[in-house]
Amino acid sequence: MTTQSKSAAFILGAFLCTGLIVLGIQVSHSVIEYRQFERSVTVKGLSEQEYPADIVIWPIQYTVADNSLEALYDAIERNTTLISDFLQQRGIAPSDISVSATAITDKSAQQYGGNATPTFRFSAVQTVTVYSRDIDLVRNVMGQLTELGKKGIVLNQNNYQANVEYIFTRLNDVKPVMIEEATRKAREVAEKFAKDSNSVLGKIKRASQGQFSISARDRNNPHIKKLRVVSTVEYYLSD
Repeated sequence: MTTQSKSAAFILGAFLCTGLIVLGIQVSHSVIEYRQFERSVTVKGLSEQEYPADIVIWPIQYTVADNSLEALYDAIERNTTLISDFLQQRGIAPSDISVSATAITDKSAQQYGGNATPTFRFSAVQTVTVYSRDIDLVRNVMGQLTELGKKGIVLNQNNYQANVEYIFTRLNDVKPVMIEEATRKAREVAEKFAKDSNSVLGKIKRASQGQFSISARDRNNPHIKKLRVVSTVEYYLSD
């Protein structure tokens, strides 16, 4: 082999060696950067707000009993009229008042209950329902319900079917504000974590919004609703 060929081979070998070293450094640096890029922290942000309900459903349920079916229907008609008049006189619109079908029981036709003869053969349950957006008005009228008892109407106030229901329908209106607050609080937690770990908080890697929950604020104020949502956010971390 000539001296010129040896020199060329040496130079080529030197370039290859240098190239492999540079490539190795670049690959190593890329792996380190990739691993740093994959570092992340997952945090949760909570948003809770209180809003008044905007619909009230108030069932007024009563019971009547008699041995005469005709007299029973007369009592139902009388009581339903008294309740409707009572509500309208206190400002509740007729369009907000509805009457359900009457549930009548013939106790003599029942095949259970022993041989005891009931005091009244027929009994009936009737419900007059108020569906209104004027919650303050309806709640005020609720406090005057004893006036119906004084007129001889037997109200089923402890029946679960007569429970008052308050509904919140403006969820879509408050969603953006609550999601923004939950996300902001999640970032505050992530920034604190990054600071404590001597890291830099990066962009969002992934995020998910939890379900909105709506519940009464407490037992005594069911017309005030507590809305709650939790957002889960994962952020990138770097040194």
